Amino acid sequence: MSLGQWLAQLVSSLQDPQKVARFQQLCGVEAPASCTAAAAADPREDEKAEAHLAGESRRRERQPGAAGGPPPPGSDRNQCPAKLGGGGAPNGVRNGRATEVGQASPRRAGLLRRNSLTGEEGQLAHVSNWPLHYLFCFGTELGNELFYILFFPFWIWNLDALVGRRLVVIWVLVMYLGQCTKDIIRWPRPASPPVVKLEVFYNSEYSMPSTHAMSGTAIPVSMVLLTYGRWQYPLTYGLILIPCWCSLVCISRIYMGMHSILDVIAGFLYTILILVIFYPFVDLIDNFNQTHRYAPLIIIGLHLALGIFSFTLDTWSTSRGDTAEILGSGAGIACGSHFTYKMGLLLDPPLDILPLARHPISVTLFGKAILRIFIGMLFVLVVRDIMKRITIPLACKIFNIPCDDIRKARQHMEVELPYRYITYGMVGFSITFLVPYIFFFIGIS
Repeated sequence: MSLGQWLAQLVSSLQDPQKVARFQQLCGVEAPASCTAAAAADPREDEKAEAHLAGESRRRERQPGAAGGPPPPGSDRNQCPAKLGGGGAPNGVRNGRATEVGQASPRRAGLLRRNSLTGEEGQLAHVSNWPLHYLFCFGTELGNELFYILFFPFWIWNLDALVGRRLVVIWVLVMYLGQCTKDIIRWPRPASPPVVKLEVFYNSEYSMPSTHAMSGTAIPVSMVLLTYGRWQYPLTYGLILIPCWCSLVCISRIYMGMHSILDVIAGFLYTILILVIFYPFVDLIDNFNQTHRYAPLIIIGLHLALGIFSFTLDTWSTSRGDTAEILGSGAGIACGSHFTYKMGLLLDPPLDILPLARHPISVTLFGKAILRIFIGMLFVLVVRDIMKRITIPLACKIFNIPCDDIRKARQHMEVELPYRYITYGMVGFSITFLVPYIFFFIGIS
């Protein structure tokens, strides 16, 4: 067997959904008996479903706007066809065939998130190991919006603004490249059955590489790289944190049925490659964002250009909104840090006092930290809600899209993209400028 054949066999083996299903069973997750019986009764059903989806994809390609851009307003078929030979669902619809639940009454696994645009929910499943289930639910949340909107502000407001800003720079770069790579490779999610889909929030996106695995690798590795030598702590702590965080996030995506083994391995290796190439420039980028006279204009223009490029890689899907959210957050945080620096609201400590020592925890210090989180997050959530209420109706009005049903309206690229980019741009700007200004004004900075 040649090296090429061996690699092809290895890739095929690591991508096998049966391995994902066996891992789920090992962890105590099983599909209801009615679902597995139905799948066994007609093994050709998957092929029929995929053939139907492929036919739908070809018909969409013949419709105006399906091949090179967004569909005309009012069309609900604004989804991405699967790459030829990919053998899965198109992007923008369910990846893997959904099973029909019979008369069995299994318990739905955990507090699962619905897909906010399609309304799709996770499958019913028998879960016998609930401590392990909740551990992996926590692991998968380390790559979701709720974690990001708490984690980055906490660093910027309470720990170290410089580290927080640079973590955001790395996160935006890694996630953007990951999303773009998904739309170039266009591999579907693991097939269901045999896999049990415990989470479907990102089920309408492509699978390779796992951006959860990329984020779960980039954040802990970058934290250690940015803080070791700047703060006084044993390197052993960092060397323990990295594999624990990374493995928890990666394994959780296999457990949830959202990625194959190959997806998470590729995400991990891809992130290491990105960090090796781009990490030396993070300091330069952060200094430019803060000090250059025209930094805000360049930041906004660059992030818009990156967004436009990514949107040409494929027709509309929910990943377009994720990409716009990432780029908007990065642009807002970078612009906010520029104005914060110019006004002297958050000054980085001078280099001659490094490494920094950890302050002893006191009631006053702890109270101020809690107060900053409470006030800051309340302000950020209010800003996000206000911008959502403004941008969605405004985009609907501009593009003549009915906004009676917000979920259906957001399935149009013309609504979802401006909503995500502008809203999360303001969220990022609030985190690094408006909220620190409030802290300075009320004396808790």
